[in-house]
Amino acid sequence: MTPTPHPSSATQKTKPGSSKPAPLTRLKRDDWLDAAFRAAVEGGFSSVRVLSLANTLGVSRGSFYWHFADHAELVGALIDRWYQRTLATNQGEINADLGDPSVRILRILDGAIAHSVEDREHDRFEQALRNLASKDSAVAASLERVDRARLQLLHSYYLQLVHDDEAARELAALFYLAVVGSHEALNRPSASVKVSNYLKAIIAKHLVHAVSPTKP
Repeated sequence: MTPTPHPSSATQKTKPGSSKPAPLTRLKRDDWLDAAFRAAVEGGFSSVRVLSLANTLGVSRGSFYWHFADHAELVGALIDRWYQRTLATNQGEINADLGDPSVRILRILDGAIAHSVEDREHDRFEQALRNLASKDSAVAASLERVDRARLQLLHSYYLQLVHDDEAARELAALFYLAVVGSHEALNRPSASVKVSNYLKAIIAKHLVHAVSPTKP
């Protein structure tokens, strides 16, 4: 009597109604996206290769094609996941009931700098994404939408402080550039909590505390 193969065995099966062979493992779509994310963090998007990811995950390339049509779909899904999560974070800031706009701006600053120190992978991924955007107009468009959403949020808070549209836009742009520059400075082996605290302090000093609130 022939034993029944265990679901996790190496025997491939065909998915009902499909000509595609079932994957050799129970990897999910997000497992591939997570592996692609780490590859982009470590070596940029040129390192996001199907065969390399399959080797990292310990499976054959057949498992990849169970979840994605091709490499382009994988990269597109990875960027879309980052885009959706980034906008969700932005929306979370909008929904937070903190009242004072200065407190809201400082909260964004705290989160942005702490994120850069405690979770550098996401900063490195965004840097890799910006490098890719210089060659890919679709990626550039996604980044532009994210940048615009972040700037609009900052603008709305500064507008509540200074009640001047042009001044609010300039302050939002300066704040955003300062944070992006801080991420670059902190994305180095020599970066430390001391450096992050210093950068956060000078941004807060000049772009939050020095901004005099005005009446509407």
